[in-house]
Amino acid sequence: MKSTEKYRPNVAMILVSHNYPQKKEIFIAQRNDLTDIWQFPQGGIDEGEEVEDALFREMEEEIGTNAAEIVAAYPEWISYDFPPKILKKMKPYKGQIQKYYLVKLSKDAKIDIHTKHPEFSDYKFVTVDDVLNLTAYFKKPVYEKVIKYFVKEGLL
Repeated sequence: MKSTEKYRPNVAMILVSHNYPQKKEIFIAQRNDLTDIWQFPQGGIDEGEEVEDALFREMEEEIGTNAAEIVAAYPEWISYDFPPKILKKMKPYKGQIQKYYLVKLSKDAKIDIHTKHPEFSDYKFVTVDDVLNLTAYFKKPVYEKVIKYFVKEGLL
């Protein structure tokens, strides 16, 4: 595989509120560098870092808390390619290969997107359908696949 065909190891999370499973409210955040792009928190896995350690580190870095518990994991790694605009910024990677988790925020979790290196300008809790309506076109197939799995499992 050429270096231009590499996929960046990444962890992503579908965060649900502390009201889960009674209410299936999903956290989604608006990127501060791309207009009207909403997404799940996610981030790179450092070399030698365990995936679940990266999950909680990225959660804290992006939304200011790691007060949460893992509900379930998507059983496979799933990848997507970057669109041309993002590809230039992310070289030598062609895209990302991700491990997805369904994660429940603790009742005492305090979300703060104004972190040391903010990635988001806003956030909200939405329904499954709203997530798919707000998602970036290049991530939508991945989101659909992962959400469909968790719905089929009775988790969303």
